Amino acid sequence: MLLSLRIIITPLYVLLAGVQAEFITDNCKLISQSKSEQNALHLLEPLTNQTFTTEGKEKDFSYIFQVCGDAGGIKDAGLVQQDKKGGKLVRIGNYTNTRAIRGSDWVLLFYEGGEKYDSHCSQEARRAMIMISCSTSTTNAFSVVLEDNQKQQDCYYLFELDSNAVCPVIPSKVSAGSIFLIIVFCCLAVYLTGGFLYQRLVVGAKGVEQFPNYTFWSEIGNLSADGCDFVCRSRGNREERPTYRGVATEPLGEEQEERDDHLLPM
Repeated sequence: MLLSLRIIITPLYVLLAGVQAEFITDNCKLISQSKSEQNALHLLEPLTNQTFTTEGKEKDFSYIFQVCGDAGGIKDAGLVQQDKKGGKLVRIGNYTNTRAIRGSDWVLLFYEGGEKYDSHCSQEARRAMIMISCSTSTTNAFSVVLEDNQKQQDCYYLFELDSNAVCPVIPSKVSAGSIFLIIVFCCLAVYLTGGFLYQRLVVGAKGVEQFPNYTFWSEIGNLSADGCDFVCRSRGNREERPTYRGVATEPLGEEQEERDDHLLPM
């Protein structure tokens, strides 16, 4: 009964997990619904449901950032600025106005549509750029690079986040034969170690008898030696055959001299 319930519940759990992951990705609304930008956002799924904070250059403000989530508890705000004195939160960019550019080992994320500047930057809406770069460290380091607001337009905040989520996948260079040999050696090590401990602690064997299945391996060694001796070594005296055909090996007797005196005319 429990086994049947587990068989039913497991696929449902996997299905619900997939729906939840897709929902988190869909929180970011791309300005341009392009396939490349969607693929760039998919790389950032491991960073969702995490809050990243850092202090500003002047230490008067702190910044709160989330990937496709409500930063600072403000709806649709992907990045906010918090005044350390009064605690006021200012929306810098919305994840509902997102752009994403992907490189070989980085993703540049844009959050636009923030609150407007008070007097500078032509009172345009704030926006943030977050450069997410590859890092093999397990700690996600988030920092502010600059706030470019000393101009009439196109002002922005620039942040940097180091994460292994955007690192390229390095294919394994281990061949199938190497994997097979590794498995064989691991099994052999387990066999020898386990057999040695069993023979010594349970059976109480001493010396070479501690080797697992010592009698069996000894017989195999003896049989191998006998086979090698039978194949590689000669047995008995073998008579060497003559090199040329028709020549006997026995010594030849003295031939009788032939006389041809009767052929002469008388």
